[in-house]
Amino acid sequence: MRLIFLLLSTLLLAQGAAAQTTPAPGFATLPGSTTQYQLFRRDAAGRYVPRVLAPAGDAPYASRAGQVLLVYIEYRTDRDSVLMASRRLRPEPVPVGLAPTTKPGSIEEAMGLLLPGDSAVFRFNADTAFAQMRQAVPPFIKRSGNALRLTVAAKELVTMEQMQARQQAMMAEMQRTAKARAAKQVAADNAKIQAYFKEKNLASQAKKTPGGTWYVITKRGTGVVPKPGQTVSVKYRGTILETGKEFDSTAKHGDTPFDFVLGQGQVIAGWDQGLAVLPKGSKATLYIPSALGYGERGAGGDIPPNANLSFDVELIDVKGEATPQAAAPAKTAAKAPVKKAAVGAKKAPAKKAPVKKK
Repeated sequence: MRLIFLLLSTLLLAQGAAAQTTPAPGFATLPGSTTQYQLFRRDAAGRYVPRVLAPAGDAPYASRAGQVLLVYIEYRTDRDSVLMASRRLRPEPVPVGLAPTTKPGSIEEAMGLLLPGDSAVFRFNADTAFAQMRQAVPPFIKRSGNALRLTVAAKELVTMEQMQARQQAMMAEMQRTAKARAAKQVAADNAKIQAYFKEKNLASQAKKTPGGTWYVITKRGTGVVPKPGQTVSVKYRGTILETGKEFDSTAKHGDTPFDFVLGQGQVIAGWDQGLAVLPKGSKATLYIPSALGYGERGAGGDIPPNANLSFDVELIDVKGEATPQAAAPAKTAAKAPVKKAAVGAKKAPAKKAPVKKK
């Protein structure tokens, strides 16, 4: 149901509704158009009272072209049942761009009637709206008056530059908050892992990769240490560190080693980091903080959010050629680090991946 009306919102923003039902009681019709409307504004006592369409001091619509009106929107049936409310989807008002010209009977035209502080109800013919989507009008809408009512509360009018600045500031704040939350989680995860080492008398054996994955080698192999771009074959058993509950293992997949290309983001970061320090033939346990595992989302019902993981691994084989590393500026002749895979690019073969790593 929500999808229908989100699509309808997009459609009505782009196209006018040519046909219209007979104006409902209490609605006025915009001259030269089919837009039915009721405009309201708070009086000195704070009560909503009808507003005349063009009172003295009302700026011409053309002067606002290119600006953004911030509004709260609700779609209702003609009998006032709420179909969609923007406040339920997001706490901030919805930005609506004001165009220099609009189609008669369109939502764009309706929005042009509003000033910040206004509230309004607009009425659109359901047959026309759904015909544009090539869909039949749902029976419950026909039974409810065969029209759609759009209730709008206009909060603020801003320039496009102001809107972009707000969005950038909001994005920066979200990133700052996420970074602070991640740093707090990393500290908590490492404290739990180190407490586990102390309890199991592993503190003296545990080491940490530069990226943050802890590991304890139980049998050091004598083969080569794999490099990014090479294919590694691994046997494993994965458990939740805090509970010891197993969530996956090669034993569950016919004891066939799991192959993946190292350093390409095909597996969780803890695996890319941990396997990169083990010589071929090694056995080890990887202790992976949640941020280097499945993070805040977890993985299905087996791995909860912010879970620290433990993997007993055995590096069976190393095959193929390493990925050539880009040379740094000639004066240093150093090698640049291998570019990290983008977040969200983790995809391993579904059949053998530990918990279908994504």
